[in-house]
Order: sequence, then structure tokens, then C-alpha cells
Amino acid sequence: MTASFSCRSYGLLTIPFALVLLAALLLPHSVHAAQADSGTLVVPGSRETAAKAGAATGAPGTAPPASRRSDAERSEPPSPARSTPASEVGTTQRQPTQTPAMRSEFQRFVEIATGRQLPVFGSNFFAEAADSFAPVDNVPVSADYVVSTGDEIVIRAWGSIELDYRATVDRNGLLNLPRVGSFSVAGVKASALENHLRAQIGRLFKNFSLNVALGQLRGIKVFVVGPTVKPGVYTLPSQASLLSAVVAAGGPSSAGSMRKISLRRDGRIVTVLDVYDFLVNGDKSRDLQLVAGDVVVFHPVGPRVALTGATDSAAIFELKSAQETVRDVLAYSGGASVLANRQRVHLERIDPRQARAKRFVEEFKLDEEGLQKPLRDGDVLALLAISPEFANAVTLKGHVAQPLRFPWRAGMRILDLIPDKDALITPDFYRRKNLLVQLLEVEQGHASSSTKVAPAALFDELNWSYAVIERLNQRDLTTQVIPFNLGAAVLQRDAAQNIELLAGDVVTVYSQKEIRVPLARQTRLVSVEGEVAAPGVYQLLPGETLKELIARTGGFTPQAYIYGLELSREQTRQQQRDNLTAALARLESLAATQAARASANRRDDSSAANDLAVSNAATQAQISRLTRIQPNGRIALELAPSVAKLDELPEVPLEHGDRVVIPSRPGFVTVAGAVVNNNAFLWKPGRTAGDYIKLAGLDEGAEISNMFILRADGTVTHANDQRGLFGLGGGLQSQPLYPGDAVVVPNQLDFETWGRALVRNLKDWSQIFSQFGLGAAAIQTLRR
Repeated sequence: MTASFSCRSYGLLTIPFALVLLAALLLPHSVHAAQADSGTLVVPGSRETAAKAGAATGAPGTAPPASRRSDAERSEPPSPARSTPASEVGTTQRQPTQTPAMRSEFQRFVEIATGRQLPVFGSNFFAEAADSFAPVDNVPVSADYVVSTGDEIVIRAWGSIELDYRATVDRNGLLNLPRVGSFSVAGVKASALENHLRAQIGRLFKNFSLNVALGQLRGIKVFVVGPTVKPGVYTLPSQASLLSAVVAAGGPSSAGSMRKISLRRDGRIVTVLDVYDFLVNGDKSRDLQLVAGDVVVFHPVGPRVALTGATDSAAIFELKSAQETVRDVLAYSGGASVLANRQRVHLERIDPRQARAKRFVEEFKLDEEGLQKPLRDGDVLALLAISPEFANAVTLKGHVAQPLRFPWRAGMRILDLIPDKDALITPDFYRRKNLLVQLLEVEQGHASSSTKVAPAALFDELNWSYAVIERLNQRDLTTQVIPFNLGAAVLQRDAAQNIELLAGDVVTVYSQKEIRVPLARQTRLVSVEGEVAAPGVYQLLPGETLKELIARTGGFTPQAYIYGLELSREQTRQQQRDNLTAALARLESLAATQAARASANRRDDSSAANDLAVSNAATQAQISRLTRIQPNGRIALELAPSVAKLDELPEVPLEHGDRVVIPSRPGFVTVAGAVVNNNAFLWKPGRTAGDYIKLAGLDEGAEISNMFILRADGTVTHANDQRGLFGLGGGLQSQPLYPGDAVVVPNQLDFETWGRALVRNLKDWSQIFSQFGLGAAAIQTLRR
């Protein structure tokens, strides 16, 4: 944008005028900020902005006075290039996110009385609407819209006259068209505008076609006063209505009314808007279109009541008159909920005429008479919730097919609730049964011998000997527990166990997992695999031991290695996992402590840093290996290596889910850990642990003092248990090994080779001797 001025007639005023003009061009943002602070909102870049900026700085407006214009400027019609941009008129700037409205005294009073913070009805509409309020111009114009000063008209004509022109109605209501002249359009409705222009152009031209549309509409200035969130002066689109101004101002404040918002025009009230009519019924009959100079007046808030309790629309409502009925207030909230107790409604009321306490409580029914009860200022209406009690229900729960509430009838008994045993099969049984097909497909596609599944029954066994009825004693409100024999009632049809039920009873059926039954009535399964005559899954007899179960399978085969018999238990596996987790935590803590101590005592040389890094890496590798260990739940039987008969097995009682594996006799011994050759070696009678360690070869970082032997029977022999001469591990190395045993030699956590230790020690001693020599020389010098 450029502007040129002639300096012929200004003389000495040229420089001051230029300074004032420069200030006017540089200060629009400051002026706009000052207007915003004073409560005046105008459209950025509009005529009002330029006029206010000129008034604030004392500079001329957007155009020089008419007396200073040249003849060409006075007669030149408005061109499209000089017309007001579409973004300048009719688009208010987006309102900033408004701060939460101040809470009223009545809201605080209700919070103290009910313990709930209730919102004002309709406040959320203004909070969200004002946040996104940004009127746009590209909306259709209503047919009854009246053209006035500032409106832009888009004219396109072809035929005897060619026109593609945008013209703005001047302040006199005239529209100036090239080759046609000026004529009045102010006061013409939008529906009649095209015919009006056709008639004006038709005075000079014939045989033409015409298209007329409204472009950028004018902005109107309205005033918003009273107890509102943001009172002030607003520039709104010419199509704006009273409700648009209310939303732009953020709605009424905590002291403002939603039931009475008046619109004053030319000194008189033209309409009064009740926002409740719009919010509840969508009625906009009193929402008139604004004109320039209108004043929107917010009135003080009227009587208020609070609605709380069993309703989805708990809020504070404003009454239109001094009193409104309960029916009217409930209509504002959408009516009474079905969860509200219509037999009891509480009303807390304030009565200033009372001598002592000003507040009292009323209770009434929500019937026709109660709905007509008048409410007044300060009332708190509480809708109580209905009771969760069922009038005629008997509940069946626990290990049943359908845990539900069933309708009770007089004379109803247990067999009416549980007619047959099919009613006691849970859906889990069928789900497990259906999953078997999927599991078989997975096993066929990914067969793995290392995956072992503990034997388990598809059906959770019922506790046939015990079920219970819970009943509330209506006399003293105590709970009665009435046990009965489920098997006798359902299977044997025993009339003595077919107890009569009452409304409200709760019948619970238990499984054997929930209430443990005697072993004789439990279904316990154990898996026996390996070198027995008939391996498979067996149901345990009451009190059956390991020896008795293997005898029932037909005994051992000649290839059985009884010393290596494995007995695994799920409960033991869980305990091993917990112990391993605790051991790893202690090991990590010890490793961190040793690393910190080594770092504190480290010498300032690269070799020491490398040694520390290697030691830390070895420790972390060992911890990582331990985290990958999966416990197997094996129970060590402490058998003798020479055991060969069934009678030599211990009397170990078995439990449900146990797994017994009898391996064949192996011919090797395993050596693992910090050895050169981690491998399995052929077992030979008479060979000791030391012999096999020699065959494997010790690694440089091996810690022989902590070696241990894993026996084939599941026991562990540690070097600390077999100390030799001078406390060395020679005692363990002299132990004989048996088929299936394993020797494990761990790595040192703080490892340093002897060569590096020798070099480090020689360096330390050389430094000590050198310092000693320097000290002795100094002493001799001082003596001289």
C-alpha cells in the first residue's frame, strides 16, 4: 500500500505532518490493544479501526478531507482494487479462551449444603460458543436482509453492456456504476435488489443480462452493557442477531440473568430475550436482527433454585418469576429420571421469617400435586434414587451355567432354580473343550518335545456335598446361612434337601477349588512318563504315594535309571521362580556395590579402567544368563546312586498336577561354566569331578572355590560343603561322579589375570620405592 501527498500547500507543516503520518502507520497494533483493554472490539483493518487510530493519534483518517480532494478523486467511482477486503468487514476476531466465570454466592451455598459443585444451567453453552465464535461472510443472506451503507454489491452484466464490478454503497445510500451513474439502493431488500438494479440500468441500456449478488457485508457497532462476562463495544456482521451479541460477550456473568436480556433501539426496548426458550425449546422468535447503535442490556439475575440428586442435569436454574412449579424446573433439566424415587423428594428451603434457624426441610411425593408445588428463591430440590432392591428375585451364583436373577414365586424350591445337573456346567467347560481343536492344530504345526503341559481336567469338579442359601432376616436384619447337600437335592431328589426359597435369597454353588473337599472326593491327575510298564495320566487314589503309583503302572523297566527320577510340581515351580527373583535382586545389588567400590579405589590409568569394564561386563553377562533360567519345579528325592528297586523309593505323597519322569540310564557327565570345553564327557566308573575338570580345561577366569555339582537326583553339592586342605576346593574335586551328573564352574565377578596383577603390583612398589628414595635424599640434604 502506497500513499503520495503533495507538499506545495503545507509549507512548514510538511515535516510534522509526515511524523504524525508515520506514527499513525506504526501504531495500529498499540491502538488495537488499547481498544481491547477498554472493552471495545473492532474488526482488524476495517474502517472503524482506521478511524479510531486516526482519532487516537490526531492524524488524518484513511482518506483526506473532502475539501482537499482533487476533482478526479471526488468523481472517481470506487474500484474493486480500493474496495474493502473481504476479511475486514463482518468478521470479528476470534475471541480468546475466556477464563472460568466467578462462582456466585448461591453456588457456594449449594456446595456447602449438598457437597457438590453445581454449574449454572446454560453456562457451558456460552463457554464453548464464545470460544469458537467467529462469524463468517460466506453464508447465504436472508431474503429480508436490507441493503445499507457499507455493503458490497457484486454486479455482472453482459449483452449491450459489459460489467464485472464490485461496488460499495456510500454513506448516502448511493451505488455508483460506470456508464450508468449513481442511484439509491439503501433500504432495498436482498430479494428485490437484482430487479432494482435491472430497472436502473435499463433506463440506459437494452438487451442485456444481469446477475447481482451481495459481497462483503457491512459491519455494525453495538453496545453490550450490564452484568455480562465481557461488556463493551462490538463490531459485528450486519446479519448478526441479538443472540450473536450475547454469545460474543460470553453470556451473563455470575450476577447476570439468562431470563431477561433486553435490546434497546432508539431509546426504547424492542425485544426481551429469554435464553431458556432457546436452550430448552430452540425458540428464536425474540432473537431480532441487530442494527448499528443497538444496545444489548443484561439484567441482574433473578430467583434461583438448585436441582441435585438422581438426575443427569444437576444444575442451578434461574426462575423467570418469583415462583415456578416443580414441573417447570424439571422440564428445564429434561424431566425426572426413571432412577428417581417418585415417592420421596427432599426440598431444602430458606424462610427468613423463622426466628431461630432460617432453613428447613420438606418431603413430598412427585405426583401430580407434588409437580404443582411452587419453588422459590434459594430452594434446593434433591431427587432421591430408587432402591436397588428387587421385589421378586432369587439369585443363583457360583459354579453354575447361568449366574442370574430368577423371578421368585410362592412355593419356589431348589429344584425349581436348579432343575437338573446341566444347570451346573459352566461355560468355561465348553470353551476349554472347543479350544482343544485349536491347541491340537498348534501342536501339529509346532511340535516341541520341550513343551510339557501339566495334566488337568476340563471340568472343575463340583462340591456336591455343600451349597448354601444366604437369607436376610427381616426381623433383626441379620444374615442367615442355610447349607444344603447339592448332590442329594439335584441328583437324588431328596425332598429334605429341596429347601423352599424366599424372595431375596441368594443360592451359591461352590467348586472343589473354592471349598476344598476330602481327598476321597477330589479328582487328582498325575502324569507318569518314561521307563515304566504303562506310562500315562493316572487319577490318584486317596493318600497314594509315589511308590504306590509306580507299582500301579506296572513298575520300572530294566532300562530305568531310578537315581535320575524326576518329580515336578507346579507349586514348587512357583516357589523356585520367587526364590530366583530374590536371588537375582541380591546379585544385582552386590554387583552394583562391588562396582562402586572398585570405581572408588581405581587408579588413574587406562589398564585399571579396562579391567573394571571387563569385570562389569562379565558380571552383567552372568546376571543376564540367570534371568533366562526357567525353573522346572523339580523336587530332589535324595536317592542313593545305587538304588535299583521300587521298594527303595521314599514315601512321597503325590498332589494334583504332579509329573513323574523316569529316564533311561545315561552314559555321560556334563561340565559347564568357566571351562575351555563345555561338553558332555563319557562316564567311567571311578572318575572324580577333578578328572572331568581336567578333561574340560579350566578357563583363566574360573572360580574353582565356588564350583558345584548338580546330581542326577536333583541335589546340589557345593565346594563349601566339601572343603579340602587349607580350605581349597580339592574336597569337591575328589568326589566321584555318576551318570547324569553335571559339574558347574562359575566365573569370577572381579577378574584380573596374574600377569596384569604382577605388573600393577610392580608399578605400585616402584612408585613407593621412588618416593622413599626422594624422601631419604631430602633428609640428607637438610642434615648437610
